[in-house]
Amino acid sequence: MDLSQVEAAKEILKPLISQVPDTLYGLERMVHIGKVVTELEVENKMALKNIIDSIILRMPEIDASDIDMGSSGCRGKVWYRVQGAKNPDPEAGEYSEAETDFMLLSIIMEKQQEYLWKERNVDFSYVVGSGENEHRLRGDMYFDLGHIALNMRLIGSEIRPFAGFNFHPEIAKALSLKYVKQGLVLVTGITGSGKSSTLDSIIDANNRSVDAHMVILGSPIEQVHPSIRCIVRHREIGADVMSFKEGAIQALRQDPDIIVIGEMRDPETIITGLEITDSGHKVFSTLHTSSAVESIDRIIGEVPAEVQGRVRERLAEVLTVVISQKLVKTLDGKRALAKEVLMVTPSIRAAIKNNNLDEIYQMLQQGAKLGMVTMEQDLKRLLEEKKISYEEALNNANLKKRFKELVQFSA
Repeated sequence: MDLSQVEAAKEILKPLISQVPDTLYGLERMVHIGKVVTELEVENKMALKNIIDSIILRMPEIDASDIDMGSSGCRGKVWYRVQGAKNPDPEAGEYSEAETDFMLLSIIMEKQQEYLWKERNVDFSYVVGSGENEHRLRGDMYFDLGHIALNMRLIGSEIRPFAGFNFHPEIAKALSLKYVKQGLVLVTGITGSGKSSTLDSIIDANNRSVDAHMVILGSPIEQVHPSIRCIVRHREIGADVMSFKEGAIQALRQDPDIIVIGEMRDPETIITGLEITDSGHKVFSTLHTSSAVESIDRIIGEVPAEVQGRVRERLAEVLTVVISQKLVKTLDGKRALAKEVLMVTPSIRAAIKNNNLDEIYQMLQQGAKLGMVTMEQDLKRLLEEKKISYEEALNNANLKKRFKELVQFSA
């Protein structure tokens, strides 16, 4: 990274920072800085933006997945996450809170600033470079003790081949529009578990195998899929459509075969997602849950009590597959995918309708013939393949007692 470029940007910032009234704090101070940044000469604004771009371009060099910077939490440094570990980078320079306030606000548009002032948080997509050197990122900018903070995640330019997931043929068919024309597929996991990458691989497999129309709703749009056999539409929340709910409803008037809802994050989106699936479409979405049973419970629990019965019935009818995953640390310091896969059978549909969720895990662990596997069974597989340690497997097991029993039984 060119530190002389950093120093030049700091010289631009000195008079700007000195002119910010000391009487302004928090939101009022950030609004003032935002106006100053918006009115900057293009040359000066680009100088600030170029620092952020340089920080981002270091990510592929060191194999980083995320960056964090801004406010007091980062101690004036840029932090990179490499192979799961997040640490400050001494080569990326040091910045005061005021400097990062100006720099970070220089990379978002005026409308995004307005959303940030209102919600204290804004998600956005960001592109650095062009052609073969283009890198796409998902950004999340937010307030932290009255200052601006940022996390950015690098979106891999290469989509993992679907075959690399080694899904059972029955699961692969259920994920394909070619064999199953409707139904809800959920890919779940905590932040950083790779669920977006898995969903992109499933989307890509359909794009290469069926002639159809696909509408992708994202907040923001991460991977851009070229139209291969499918017409692929990308609609970013806030830029192309106002909400997941509105995007899903509008999609019904656009003759889609597949609708991708980036995340089922609120009751309105959940209910809308179930309704459009029930209308005969194939819908893919994600949830921040760590197991298949938890995913079912979360969907029902997120909606108001008075509609939970109806949502439970509809979910039982439309849900087809749940893939819950984690990235676990391998013995060689890298990460491997551990996944739980649920295929919804008539017995599982009945268990969902009757609210007997405890029965689902038992059916899940006995469903190998259909490609089902529990997280504990898949962690045991990685352990037996000598890819991960026992401690790592145990730490990532959802049901630790059950995992211990599996290992003891096989021994």
